[in-house]
Amino acid sequence: MICVIPARGGSKRIPLKNIASFHGRPMIAWSIAAAREVFARVVVSTDEARVAEVARAEGAEVLDRPAALAGDLTPTVPVIAHAVTALGLGAAVPVCCLYATAPMVEPADLRAAAARLASGDATYVMAVTRYPYPITRALRRDAAGHVAMIDPSRMQTRSQDLEEAWHDAGQFYFARALTWAAGLPVFGPGAVGIVLPAHRVVDIDTPEDWTRAEALFAVARGQG
Repeated sequence: MICVIPARGGSKRIPLKNIASFHGRPMIAWSIAAAREVFARVVVSTDEARVAEVARAEGAEVLDRPAALAGDLTPTVPVIAHAVTALGLGAAVPVCCLYATAPMVEPADLRAAAARLASGDATYVMAVTRYPYPITRALRRDAAGHVAMIDPSRMQTRSQDLEEAWHDAGQFYFARALTWAAGLPVFGPGAVGIVLPAHRVVDIDTPEDWTRAEALFAVARGQG
């Protein structure tokens, strides 16, 4: 079992986001620390020398990522597929893709996902969390500010009678090496979700996201 942490250097909205200081440590250090409690090998795939330096200092191996796989629009699956090939992993080896910007990931979550993959009926196992409000009650808003229900047929349905909806928590994905190498879509048939509480889920893309993540982290660690 191996963990690959993709961490390119080209973040635009938060420069060098993957190694910026988060609660006193480089952001990626939190992911590496959690991974090292679970995996015998933790590998950071990066195109950035400064990220590589931090990764090694935190106890991870480093894999040089080709520039062709380090663009703004590069999906995750090809990056992990490259790592699988470059590291010469056997087809059945469980491989976890853990994001560098997942400071609230817990080793217990990673172990649960690994066990679920080992059960044999999942293609991918990923972290998910509930939407905080029924998405079937969603509104659309036009340029003039007018709002209307996207699905008016749900207007009179009680919230407790609406189907729950889930979203990707943006922390980790487990699959066997052959699944990554084949380029199978993460959200395809056979995908399984491991449920995380909403207070440990935040997608960090903007400075505002970063501030929120720091606040949630402080609460989770009893610092707030």
